[in-house]
Amino acid sequence: MLLELRDVSVNYGPVAALKNLSVKVEEGQIVTIIGSNGAGKTTTLRAMSGMLPVKSGEIHFEGKRVDGMAPHKIVANGIAHVPEGRRIFPDMTVEENLRTGAFLRKDKAAVEHDLRDVYNRFPRLLERRRQRAQTMSGGEQQMLAIGRALMSNPRILLMDEPSMGLAPVIVEEIAVIIEEINARGLSVVLVEQNAVMALELASYAYVLESGNMVLEGPAVDLRDDETVRKAYLGL
Repeated sequence: MLLELRDVSVNYGPVAALKNLSVKVEEGQIVTIIGSNGAGKTTTLRAMSGMLPVKSGEIHFEGKRVDGMAPHKIVANGIAHVPEGRRIFPDMTVEENLRTGAFLRKDKAAVEHDLRDVYNRFPRLLERRRQRAQTMSGGEQQMLAIGRALMSNPRILLMDEPSMGLAPVIVEEIAVIIEEINARGLSVVLVEQNAVMALELASYAYVLESGNMVLEGPAVDLRDDETVRKAYLGL
């Protein structure tokens, strides 16, 4: 098992945001977490990446317990987080943003190789490499956020609402990017309001409500589940 949450609970002050949550991600898998606003999806990713402390339970990555570990050490271990809203550095250039993703790495030759790989994957970032990030479109900024995460050379990518605020044609492009990243062996945990896209991309899915896991199973089965179709797919 690549990544596993075991009965994880997270609080915001006195409020329970996650309640005894268990999630598993296998090597090479795309796993999605869907649910309404406030269900705990973003909280789950933040717990995985060490941005929020775990009240109880355990998080294991490649057999090593990582809950309680500093976020930068979690990144160094191979977990990269593409946050909601992209969170790029607006006054830095595209290339400066990308290089911040490799800040912890010492393998300089491999970093340059990975930078070329990101530019090959996202030609628009190469075209705009000296441009300030804040001048780019929303879709380009999302590509930059993904590219920055890839520069840490991760084993698994946590993606929080990558389609948010983007035009439908760009959402389709982001979906293709996720598929291509996964096809090259990178595991993905995808949090998405666009449940239709998420369930099409993922092999396994979890449904959260008010911090509780209420449903899980193969994504193809959840796409056909009547409750999921009515609540999240608009069908």
